[in-house]
Amino acid sequence: MSGIEDTGVRRIVTVVEETFIEGGKVLDKPVRRAASVAVIKNPFSGRYVEDLTPLMAIGRALGRILPERAVAALGVPAGAVESFGKAALVGEDGELEHAAALLHPELGAPFRDVLGGGAALIPSSKKRGAPGAPFDIPLGHKDAARVRTHFDGMEVRVADAPRANEIAVAIAVTDSGRPLPRVGGLTVDKIVGKDGLI
Repeated sequence: MSGIEDTGVRRIVTVVEETFIEGGKVLDKPVRRAASVAVIKNPFSGRYVEDLTPLMAIGRALGRILPERAVAALGVPAGAVESFGKAALVGEDGELEHAAALLHPELGAPFRDVLGGGAALIPSSKKRGAPGAPFDIPLGHKDAARVRTHFDGMEVRVADAPRANEIAVAIAVTDSGRPLPRVGGLTVDKIVGKDGLI
């Protein structure tokens, strides 16, 4: 599966959030987050199937397509991305395991390839919902999971998705952590980045 034609994608939505003021304080530098969401047909909608390999293969393709779009929208070099995350919203005739098949076995490696690395586990979430339901993409620093300033999330929604037989698959990237972080913990300048934790 090399491209979008192999994924069953009905549509892709890419959004960028820019925060300029937080808590009434103007930020020295805007905090920017971008997400790309693919709406795909669920090939296993409405039936139990033991082998979910086809969804894993779709996850691998989306693991390149979605980050490329999100990084381009963020407008920074891929290596400048600081945090990442992934999530899926399954339509009512699907299973949470369908989301897991998309997100976990194959999506991560191409996502990291697009970014030029990422030692930390990619935070993820999955849920079931109707068209237009909001869902959250959890975020964490791409090289050090214990960087508290980057514990965050980005809410996304697609007005007409997922339909009962669809899944909305999303990734998010950022150019920084939360605006005005002040809860302590490991800071970006102290990252070792070897084990994905510190």
